[in-house]
Amino acid sequence: MVNDPSETMTAERRAGTRARSVAVHSPILGTQNLNPFGDLHTLQHLSALLARSMRGVFEPVLRREVRVWAEPLVVQGFVDYRVERADVLTAWLPMVMSPPQAQALIVLDGKFVLELLDQFFGGTGQAPDVLPTELSPAAEAMASRLGDMLSEPLKNAWKPLARLDFRPGKIEQSASLLTDFDSEDAVVVTRFGLAASEGVPTFLDIVYPVAALKAYTPTLTGKVHGRTAAEPDPAWRLGLSRAVMGVRFPVRSVLAEPMIPLAKLLELKAGDVIPISFGNDVPVMVGRDRLGIGTVGTSNGRAAIRLTSLERKDEEDF
Repeated sequence: MVNDPSETMTAERRAGTRARSVAVHSPILGTQNLNPFGDLHTLQHLSALLARSMRGVFEPVLRREVRVWAEPLVVQGFVDYRVERADVLTAWLPMVMSPPQAQALIVLDGKFVLELLDQFFGGTGQAPDVLPTELSPAAEAMASRLGDMLSEPLKNAWKPLARLDFRPGKIEQSASLLTDFDSEDAVVVTRFGLAASEGVPTFLDIVYPVAALKAYTPTLTGKVHGRTAAEPDPAWRLGLSRAVMGVRFPVRSVLAEPMIPLAKLLELKAGDVIPISFGNDVPVMVGRDRLGIGTVGTSNGRAAIRLTSLERKDEEDF
């Protein structure tokens, strides 16, 4: 099942795969530049946000606490990515991104899908010792269910950058059957590790075509700046406080709000009297908020209100 990495997990994460290059590519004469973005700081930050929200997806399914983290992203050719994954049982789940109308790809290890399926039907989360050559319809349904569950976290993670919707498509068990991914396409591979309490982790990949991300080049290449620990200037803070304390607010009181029929309203003329009645306590308002309750009276020969209680209450609540 999804297991916890050991102390040497960092060295073991890539066991069975070739060394992966980082997202920064130095231009070489006579070769195609797969990464037109440079340092993808924003997308790496987005992946870290997505990793945190993935816990809420996998912990209910696995019925245990799970750690999820984002690996450093990689830009490479799709053909190289396929070679890296080798010829193992895999669920290739297209995720329709809109707008623009493009496709991302969730790539799940077949063994992991079978473990989830066994757990879903009350088992201990064990895959067969000898993996089948194809996923069963039930396993495909489990992978599609994961796509549905991940669509909302994906949407929320992308929200600061772009308002995208993600919708799972038809699962394929061979990358050669993916109609929207060509071997020559450049892709951005974001990898996520999942680990529970023992053993080695499982990895899940979300693959974005470089062509689909070009519309967001200005934001994808932006720097993510950390918070600074510098204290604000005391003189500036004092000036700001004085300016805030000088802001003026309208204060009003509602004595009565009589209701009269429309017919009588149309007949009103100068000199008519509209009777009103109000109790001892009337609301005192600041803007649209209630400041408190007061009693109507006089002070120094002028009408006034004595505050009897203070509270904060929105206008629509009374």
